[in-house]
Amino acid sequence: MIGGMHALNESAEEYDWAALAAQIKEWAAALGFDAAVIGDADLGQAAGKHLDAWLAAGFHGEMDYMAAHGSKRARPSELVPGTLRVISLRMNYRPPAAKDSEAVLTNGEAAFISRYALGRDYHKVLRNRIQKLADRIVAEVGQRGQRAFVDSAPVMEIEAAARAGLGWRGKHTLLLTREHGSFFFLGELFTDLPLPVDPPLPQEHCGRCTRCIDICPTQAIIGPYRLDARRCISYLTIELKGAIPEELRPLIGNRVYGCDDCQLACPWNRFAVDSGEADFAVRNGLDDISLAELFGWDEATFLARLAGTAIYRIGHERWLRNIAVGLGNAPSTPAVFAALEARRDDPSPLVREHVEWALAQHTRRQSGGGQ
Repeated sequence: MIGGMHALNESAEEYDWAALAAQIKEWAAALGFDAAVIGDADLGQAAGKHLDAWLAAGFHGEMDYMAAHGSKRARPSELVPGTLRVISLRMNYRPPAAKDSEAVLTNGEAAFISRYALGRDYHKVLRNRIQKLADRIVAEVGQRGQRAFVDSAPVMEIEAAARAGLGWRGKHTLLLTREHGSFFFLGELFTDLPLPVDPPLPQEHCGRCTRCIDICPTQAIIGPYRLDARRCISYLTIELKGAIPEELRPLIGNRVYGCDDCQLACPWNRFAVDSGEADFAVRNGLDDISLAELFGWDEATFLARLAGTAIYRIGHERWLRNIAVGLGNAPSTPAVFAALEARRDDPSPLVREHVEWALAQHTRRQSGGGQ
């Protein structure tokens, strides 16, 4: 506690905001966050203009929610009136015992799932911790305006975190740090407390490197800091509700939920740190499991095994759609054929379409026609 105070003095100037800021960072560390920084609620006009141009180009695809809130995305004080500061929080997620990503990606019969989704749904983990942090602040200074966010509102989280020195925006558009790479989650706490802000980093550290751009399977990173989400495998396998464009299906390979390629290629991730959070440990062997096995899960199995995970959110139908594409790109083995044939008459037109495409891919390759 700071001086034993539980309510603000009438004169805000009399309160030791710097001491409270330091205390907030200690509380965040005790709650399992790997870093916490404090930034101003004004993200600047440039951030808003960059977002407007990105939306105008249609790069957000079907993610209409990204355009629905207008300027509020770049102005937290409009999203939550009275907001003065944004507390950005980082939590590493890479599970320590997960199968090597490259080994899974090069095994055509295996299913690759983005490493952030192998454990418990991060929305639940981070939101719970951020709310506890908000409660600690309220207990210290009295009931003031605090609101937690974890991908739950139009918050420009990378911009907010970068402006407060948590890292810099990499050319793949993700936040990067020199000490921990990019395998981490971000969450925010909006507050009306006039806390001192942390300075941004003096420079970014990508230099002339373009590995993330070069490695992208679908060339979704169309230039430094420019992502066309409509081509991004994470968008295609998670956000897109309908059929995956046929021209992109062969490029997806065995990635059935998300894609880590740009992060795996990034030199800064040689410094990435495994998570010590038990909730992010691998569940259901999803780090090393075959496409055929997953395709055999009925809806009841899907719901039971993936409850409480991020994957649960896309539902069984889209899960099967994604796996069908992976099976279409897999080696032509008896197990792959059997898995596809078993769902040739699936009740879902969406699943059937992708199964037929997958079977046609194998027929074409066997006849010497390639992809």
